[in-house]
Amino acid sequence: MSGATLQAGPMLAVVLAVLVAAGALAVWLGRLGPGWAVVTAAGRAVAQLAAVSLLITAVLRSGWWTGLFVLLMFTVAAVTSTRRVGLPLGRLPWIAVALASGVLPVLALVLGSGVMPLKPIAVVPIAGIVIGGTMSATSQAARRALDELSTRHGEYEAALALGFLPRAAALEICRPTAGQALIPALDQTRTVGLVTLPGAYVGVLLGGASPVQAGVTQVLVLIGLLAAEAIAVLVTVQLVAAGLVDRG
Repeated sequence: MSGATLQAGPMLAVVLAVLVAAGALAVWLGRLGPGWAVVTAAGRAVAQLAAVSLLITAVLRSGWWTGLFVLLMFTVAAVTSTRRVGLPLGRLPWIAVALASGVLPVLALVLGSGVMPLKPIAVVPIAGIVIGGTMSATSQAARRALDELSTRHGEYEAALALGFLPRAAALEICRPTAGQALIPALDQTRTVGLVTLPGAYVGVLLGGASPVQAGVTQVLVLIGLLAAEAIAVLVTVQLVAAGLVDRG
């Protein structure tokens, strides 16, 4: 490293190859799944980040291109979440609604208030973090809610027999489990600085800002992300209970 900048070179390639091999070997030995999945994921990460790194140079020169790039990120997140839950593509608009319900208010408040400068260099990373975290929470909430309704269908039928409306009966079954999708965000927020130093903090620090500035940025990101995920999970559960998000 030169100062605080990572140096790309042969040694970096060797370190990355060793890390990928270690991860793949651990998955294979532990019978946790196909070891090649680690290799494939790592290869995609390298290719995608290389492409994004080249693209981002042009994107950051224009507010319009920045907006289109954020829209692209959101679209990919919606498609990915839909596939991850195992939904038909016809349900994609409802997953997009769940994502947007969390992402849009947070970005509007953070960027519209002037707390974070409305500049491409700030918009792209904050949007990427919020969209990515909300995508994961939405996927987990939808999967857990649908799985719970499937495995506890008898209890759902019993609730209907007791006079519950379909939506209320579904909420009684799926809401507690779906809420567990917020556990990673809650744990990360509770332990930041004690167990982990998340990416925003490290990135701002490596960018030359003071530790205080980095800390303030990370707090904003974590709390904004937690709010976005909480709203998205709430909307996802309601959509599942209403039958708008299902695998049928």
